[in-house]
Amino acid sequence: MPSTIETLVARIHELQDELEEEIGRRGERFRYTLRQGRVEFEDEARRRHREMRVRLGTFLRQTRPLVVLTAPVIYAMIVPFVLLDLFVTIYQAVCFPVYGIPKVRRRDHIRIDRHHLAYLNALQKLNCVYCGYANGLVAYVREIAGRTEAYWCPIKHAARVDGRHGHYAGFLDYGDAEGFEDGLAASRERVSKTE
Repeated sequence: MPSTIETLVARIHELQDELEEEIGRRGERFRYTLRQGRVEFEDEARRRHREMRVRLGTFLRQTRPLVVLTAPVIYAMIVPFVLLDLFVTIYQAVCFPVYGIPKVRRRDHIRIDRHHLAYLNALQKLNCVYCGYANGLVAYVREIAGRTEAYWCPIKHAARVDGRHGHYAGFLDYGDAEGFEDGLAASRERVSKTE
């Protein structure tokens, strides 16, 4: 019989699937379909998008000067992001096979597709590429870190933690010394079957 936590996790997964289905249905409203991972807009939708694009010069004139001044700070973050991407990718390539943990696929987390939207100007498209990479990278790193934590230290924290990864619900309760060894083995078994 499943525990309360297992039941709640199953409900969360069902709700996430339902949310994705609803988001997918929105494609009909905005007149696009996904074919082999690529978005295809209807001709009329593409034409309307081009008409709605704000020209780069107009966009820049409408932007507050202080916002423009923050751009170098934002874009300088690309250096640590790329280094993090490189180091985490090497880490999982070296360590995960040793631990028997399946590797996290970058393409499942990093999506660069918003630059295809015809209603965005060149700068907006660049910003969308950057945000898609940065936020996807954080999700990719979080899953690698989550699998690592599930392998090495699958113990819940004593206090609430926001932004938990998907493995956290299966962790051992804080203070459960008697169940630690069996729970550690069970967590390692679960993470080795993660896809």
